[in-house]
Amino acid sequence: MACRTLELTLVSARDLRAVNLVSKMEVYAVAYLAGDPRSRQRVPTDRAGGRDPTWNQTVLITVPASGAGSGAVRVLLRTERALGGDRDVGEVLLRLPDVLAGAGDAPTEAMAACFPVRRIGSSKPQGVLNVSYKLGGVVHPVLAGRTDGSPPVKANDPSPMTAYLAAAAKAYSAARLPQCLPPAPYPVAPMGAACAAEASR
Repeated sequence: MACRTLELTLVSARDLRAVNLVSKMEVYAVAYLAGDPRSRQRVPTDRAGGRDPTWNQTVLITVPASGAGSGAVRVLLRTERALGGDRDVGEVLLRLPDVLAGAGDAPTEAMAACFPVRRIGSSKPQGVLNVSYKLGGVVHPVLAGRTDGSPPVKANDPSPMTAYLAAAAKAYSAARLPQCLPPAPYPVAPMGAACAAEASR
């Protein structure tokens, strides 16, 4: 299956739900392709922003080139705690059909977008996540050449990259949105548009 790289920059979040009763929240984010735990990437904790953290950190996630289906990139926001383990603050789902809509095979320019942060298991928005993202060019594993000048990759090539792409494609096709979320997609700001509320700050 053809794939491409999603370069996702987690910029900041605002007005997050307060989940620490005593200590100040120290929030970090984990982003990954739903259904592919190997793609999990964590950005450093913001220890100063509290309910309004700022990261400006970029993660690279390999996604299928086709946005068909119910695949999504999940961004889980969590806060560190000295006692009792880290705690979930909320989550955002970036639906791949929306992210890939209208994108050709060539790399795209960076676009800004914002999404409501939802408490896990609830449809009520509790904060906003600000991101920017861009897509790399579409890569076709069977046609892709190797950087060391060796012949193009064959469909049955057992190389780690081919194996990874095959596994990622399988995980994507099997991915389903978490059962704790409402079955109907919740409204989000248009992809590529900045939040009006955030812009007015």
